[in-house]
Amino acid sequence: MTRSQWLARWTAVAICSLALAGCATMRLNTYAAPGFDVNAYRTYKWAAGDQLATGDPRLDNNPFFLGRLQAAVDRQLAAKGFEQLTSERADLLVHYHARAYQGVDVRATDPPYDYCGDGGSSVHDAGTIMLELFDAPTNMLVWRGSVEGSIEGAIDDQKLMEERIDEVVARILARLPRRS
Repeated sequence: MTRSQWLARWTAVAICSLALAGCATMRLNTYAAPGFDVNAYRTYKWAAGDQLATGDPRLDNNPFFLGRLQAAVDRQLAAKGFEQLTSERADLLVHYHARAYQGVDVRATDPPYDYCGDGGSSVHDAGTIMLELFDAPTNMLVWRGSVEGSIEGAIDDQKLMEERIDEVVARILARLPRRS
């Protein structure tokens, strides 16, 4: 194989890899404050006054959405060695933000370039869930994790919504270090 053939082959592989990476259903981002030490915190509680409006009445009017989200976070934080408090002063305050909106998939608007091969519509349900941990005494943000992606079909299917919430929360909090 000549150098130009080798280069052409690897260029094609790289382009295909990038195109397929665009088909991923979720984008995960995390942030830790400089000097954040997870072992400095042992307890947490949910912050009062989180905004429930997601932008989609189907979620805003679903009493099970918030319950499932909080239960999934509670399970993951317990697995990381944190203890939940309800009335006492906790080390961390947990905030959440959830948003649902109509997303546009530009690949689906031009079928010859539909690299994912799904042939789906160009407009779909999308959403973001963000979890934030604040140092309770100072009210300073110490850690944040978020996932953004397609929630197509999950808003109208309770079982699928619960599975997606569990999956998303697990992926976000997998990036939070475990207490030692």
